Amino acid sequence: MGPMVRRVVCVVLVGCTLAVWNARADHDGIVAQRRTPIVVTRIYTGPDGQTHAEQIDVKLTPGGSSGELSEMAKVTGLQFRRQAPNYFQDWHPAPRRQYVITLSGRGEIELAGGKKIPLGPGHILLAEDVTGKGHISRGVGTEDRISLFIPLAEQ
Repeated sequence: MGPMVRRVVCVVLVGCTLAVWNARADHDGIVAQRRTPIVVTRIYTGPDGQTHAEQIDVKLTPGGSSGELSEMAKVTGLQFRRQAPNYFQDWHPAPRRQYVITLSGRGEIELAGGKKIPLGPGHILLAEDVTGKGHISRGVGTEDRISLFIPLAEQ
């Protein structure tokens, strides 16, 4: 992985980490710290050949002065994508196992049976439906959707 990719991955991970830590203040200053879970929407191909979805909380462990950390994921690269607000991609499986993180704009994916999963800023999708019918992808709203693709290394 080149230095530019390492820097971008670092910036994305720092941003995600900062989003997890929220402090609440009152007249005496900070009184409590509330940890928001990091949630990933995983889509995968079931035995029926259809794409299914589940919500996964990312497991974090104490990381010393680094706060909390997840397990390290092996990735093969990083790619940014800009899509027009009216993009539409009919039924397709994911091209590879990858994280897709929406940075700005809005989209959605549709599964068999009509279930729609909104993809807004900060949404983390783990696309693992690399076989079967797949899903529909479309833009929602009036602004371009900018997302980050992080392909996972083969296991």
